Order: sequence, then C-alpha cells, then structure tokens
Amino acid sequence: MFIPTHRLLLLIMAIAMLGLISSFWPAMLIVWQISIVLAVAIAVIDGSLLLLNKPVTATRQLQGSIPLGVKRDVKITLTNTDSKTQTIDIFDHFPLQVEAVGMPITTSISGSDNNDNGNNTATVSYSITAKERGKIVFPALQIRILSKLELWKRNQYLDVYNETRVYPNFAAVAHMALLATDNRLSQLGIMKKRRRGEGQDFHQLREYRDGDSLRQIDWKATSRTRKLISREYQDERDQEVIFLLDCGQRMTTKDDELSHFDHTLNAMLLLSYVALKQGDSVGLATFSGQNGEKSGEARWLSPKKGNHTIQHILNTLYDLQPSDQSPDYTQAATDLLIRHKKRALVIVLTNIRDEDSEDLSPALKILSKRHLVLLASLREEALDKALQKKIQDLPDAIRIAALHRYLQQRQSTFKALQNNKVLNVDVSPNNLTIELINSYLNIKRSGLL
Repeated sequence: MFIPTHRLLLLIMAIAMLGLISSFWPAMLIVWQISIVLAVAIAVIDGSLLLLNKPVTATRQLQGSIPLGVKRDVKITLTNTDSKTQTIDIFDHFPLQVEAVGMPITTSISGSDNNDNGNNTATVSYSITAKERGKIVFPALQIRILSKLELWKRNQYLDVYNETRVYPNFAAVAHMALLATDNRLSQLGIMKKRRRGEGQDFHQLREYRDGDSLRQIDWKATSRTRKLISREYQDERDQEVIFLLDCGQRMTTKDDELSHFDHTLNAMLLLSYVALKQGDSVGLATFSGQNGEKSGEARWLSPKKGNHTIQHILNTLYDLQPSDQSPDYTQAATDLLIRHKKRALVIVLTNIRDEDSEDLSPALKILSKRHLVLLASLREEALDKALQKKIQDLPDAIRIAALHRYLQQRQSTFKALQNNKVLNVDVSPNNLTIELINSYLNIKRSGLL
C-alpha cells in the first residue's frame, strides 16, 4: 500500500491554487493543464521506482524473560538489500501489556552502491515496560519506505514474530541475596534474634562470646582448652515450607501500581529465597481458580530444595492471574492434605473478611492437624486512608462508622484465630515481605515446626 507524503499533498495544493488562478486568468489554463500532466507523471514514476526497490528484511531482539515494571530495551535490525539508500519509518507492533517509549523510529540505511558488501544494516532500539505478568507476543513489524522524491511511502508488514515471558520482579531477590551474603538483612527490617537455650540442631563449638547463655557453655571442652567454649546451634534444616496462595477476586485489589496479588508473589519469592538458604524445601499450591497460559485446574509444585527452585516457582506462577471467584478455603485445605502428607509449615496467603470465619476456621483446623499453619492476610491501605479523612457531613459520618464496624469485625476474626492457636499476620501489602520473613525466622528459632 502506498501512502502520500506531505510533499505530495503540497504539490497537489500548488496545482489546485494554479487552477484557481487560471479560472480568473484564462491565459494560465494551459500552464495549469501541463502542470497536472507533469505532476501525475512524476508521482507515477516516483511510485514505480519505489515499487521496484528490493525488499527490506528485519529481526527483533529482546530478552526471553523480563521483570514486571522494569524498563527493558528492544533492538530491531533492518537489512537493506537494494543498491540505493532507503529512508524507513519503523512501527513495532508491541502488545498492549507493555508501555513503549521511543516508537516510531525513522532511520536511513545505505545501499550497495555506498558499500562494497551490498548487504547493509541499521540497528535501532526502543524501551518497553511490562504492566502485566504472563506471555506476551510481538506479532509483526510495520515499516514505511520513503520514495526517492519523497512523494510516497510504501507501507509494508514484516513477519517478525517474537514472544517473551513477564515474570514477577526478581531483581529484589538478587538484592536480598546480596544483603544475606553481607549479613545485612536488618536493612530490610528483618530481625535475626539471638538464640537462647536448647532445642536447636548442634552446629559447632566456638569460643565464648559476650551474651552467650551459660547453658551454651561446653564444660568438657572448656576444661580441655582452659578457656570458655560455647556450643553453637543452628536452625533445624530439611524442613518444608508450602505456600497456599489465594487466587480469588479479593487479590485484585490495588493500593498502588501493583495489585495485592503481585505484592504477594514478590513476598513469596523473597521468603522462598530465605527458606532455601536455611536448607528447607519450598513448594506451593493455588486455589480459587486462575487464568493464564496454563489456566485450568489449580497449580501445584511439590517442595524442593536448591537455588533452582526459585526458577521453578517463577515458571509456575509467571502467567498466573487472580480470577473472579470467591476463595474456597475448605477445598484448598482438603486438596493440600491429599497431595502432601509430611508435616510442613503451610503459609496461607489471602485477604480475609469477617464473613470468611465460617469457612476459614474449619479449613485451618483441618490443616493444623498435620501441619503448622501461618495465616498471612493483606489489609487494604485505602481503608486506613479513608479513616483519616475529616467528617464534613452525615454521609461522611455514616461511611466512617461503617468502616469502623468492618474493621472491628475483621479484628474479631483474627482474635478468634489466635484463641485457636493459629499463627497469623495482618499487614499492608508493602509490609508483607518483612512480616512473613520475620515470622518464618521466629518459627524456625522457636522449634515449632
């Protein structure tokens, strides 16, 4: 398809003006007619030469996986097989799930007359930022080649297909790895409390340090070396952590750019990293339905050890999206008991409401018979912000009263869980990671699991 350029439109406008003048000045009529013929001939010749140009080929380069919300570059390489230099406008057909900056792009590629090898290329780039997780597809590339006299642009679609996967932002995991290597987890608010007393796996003997308990002193080793020797304990290893992830409609709530569901996935990744470093196995199960490339039945990843487990988790969850279903806690608990027999720390990630108590309490009681259960519930920050607004009229007062009533009923649900000795945290999405890791480390040190 040929598209007229602004230069051709200006030429047409000039001829039209000449025609208008000739209507008042008949002597100019012959000039106008000749200009029409010449303009048509030039436009046809210019378009024909553009049609005879040899084709342009293209390739697109992008990473096989990109993190959510992080800017990444896409490179496009064009090859000009024609003998003449060609000016090209590039329009990449990027998916709706990304935001693009730097598109369209205009570039010129030399022809074989200007280069001995006759195969000239140009590489351009633009940046994309993924807004959703899952598989995204770049189906085609659109180019417009400018004619020699710049009267026409030839529109072409090149079959350049690429696909990539958008994962949760795992850059935070690398940051966590650096902090853990430097023993600086406290920078994230994660408190590593000093162990006191017995009940942990013996690790090694070492010299006594200030703050060590007297019960840690090994008197036999002390008598042999004639200096105080302490027994050092380490957290029990080879235990199992299983995430039970709610994929229901409440997880679509947003307090910032990320949904509660995406905040939960990020927290899972970080806690998984910490648990794997502790020598534990990590697995996951989903419930309440989901959509995505692997849509259908709930997903299950049996507990595994090793750093490669993080990649398994990413591959299992990268395209997972919350559905419009309500959570079915009892069914989720029953399915997990069928799938996994060995005792584990089961971390239920959800957003509970007061009306969930009738279904949630029996489900947690079922799980607690075999596993240690930690319930992590996300609290909407929008509710806290709404409570801080000034009351101006009666509707404001009614709304604030309803919010207090809702939060009171929610708090009653958590008190009932605590009375049943169910471990739980109720936090905002931004604090979920820190609270989960602190709770996990406390459980490890207390020997509850």
